[in-house]
Amino acid sequence: MTKTELVQKMADAAKTTKADAGRALDALVQAITDDLKAGQKVAIAGLGILRVKDRPARVGRNPKTGESINIPAKKVIRFRVAKVLKDSIL
Repeated sequence: MTKTELVQKMADAAKTTKADAGRALDALVQAITDDLKAGQKVAIAGLGILRVKDRPARVGRNPKTGESINIPAKKVIRFRVAKVLKDSIL
């Protein structure tokens, strides 16, 4: 599903305009982004939990040359699916 399709479904379900639904979706994405940047987890009942984790630096290997390379530490976003959603799909 694309953003346009999601906005259309949101507008239909809420009986509102696509412009309003688009602004609501943009506001949701911005709120989630702000909380993740602040180091907070975002839990949406029925959907799942988003959180930022630190991935430590490690030594990797270039598959083409076999040479060892240093992979720097970084932050990654993790998503854990809610049991309700998982059970409804499986």
